[in-house]
Formats: sequence, structure tokens, C-alpha cells
Amino acid sequence: MYPVIRMAKEAAKYRNAPRLGLFDTHESRHVCWPHDIDLWMELNNGRTLTLYDLGRMILFMRIGVVDVMKREKWAGTIAGASVRYRARVRMFDRIDMRTRVVGWDDRFLYIEQGMWRGETCTSHALLRTAVTSKAGLVPMADVAKVMDGVQSPPLPDWIAEWARAEAMRPWPPMQDQLAPKLAAQG
Repeated sequence: MYPVIRMAKEAAKYRNAPRLGLFDTHESRHVCWPHDIDLWMELNNGRTLTLYDLGRMILFMRIGVVDVMKREKWAGTIAGASVRYRARVRMFDRIDMRTRVVGWDDRFLYIEQGMWRGETCTSHALLRTAVTSKAGLVPMADVAKVMDGVQSPPLPDWIAEWARAEAMRPWPPMQDQLAPKLAAQG
């Protein structure tokens, strides 16, 4: 279940926070509650992604993107993600989350997020997001124009390489497995 109450709490907590620049980092603190854990009594990997949603939504509020998207009647969507899990987060652990925009290419906005327990990074996510309208994907050049013409810094090599690898990924997936089944069904 989506943590609507948590989202409302975060929005209320940061509603009067200072505005951030487009490439500034939003930092927030969270607790791993009993409803966040899995059978091994640690933060569920799916819940980790949901908590990352909270960081992105508040970042977008603080950098002014939410207002722009409402005005333009745009929406946002996740178009891809790569997550590394490196250290367990157990029930009642406090974690600090850092969220920032890294840059964009012609189609996608790239966001980096990390969860930290003290000096230990417990997980790190790279998200490729897209801005959409009723007509489909909004080119990032159009988004940049509306955001005062700001330009993206060059994407770090590791992000650019990930984007290239994603472009080579077959879609739809598993066609080699699906085609024989469809042929057999006639």
C-alpha cells in the first residue's frame, strides 16, 4: 500500500522549506517501521523504492517542478531504474535519504538517490524519468525552455553508459520465448 500519510507528512514538513536550485540535493530522514519490513525483518526492497518516491516528490516540490508541471498539464513517470542494495536496514533504523537531479538527455531526466545509515550507504538508485503530456513524451528541450532555458550538465560516464545499455535492451522483452508459444497456439 502506498504510504499516503507519510507523503502528506513529508509535504507538510517541507512546505515552507527554502527553495532548492535545480541541481541541489534534498535531504530527508526516515524510519524503517514494522510495516516496511519483509520476512527477514529488514526493509523490503519494494518499500525502498516507495520511500525513494517520497524523496523525489519533495525534491520536485522544492525545485519548483511540481508547479511547472501543473501549469503545463504535464505528468511524470519512471522510465527505468537501477538499484544497488548494499547494507541491511532493520526495523526502527533511521535512514537519511539524499535525492538530486543529475541531468538529462533528449528524452529523459536522470535522478540519483541514496539511503544512508550513519556513514554507510545502504542503497543507491539511479532513476530515468520522463515528462509526459496527453500527446506522449515531452522532449526535455521543451521542459528546459519552460524552466528558464537551463541546460543539463554532461551526464557522468556511468549514467551515459547505462542509458546506452538500456537503449539496446530488447522491447518487448522475452520475444524469443513468446514467439514459439504464440505460433503453437495458432
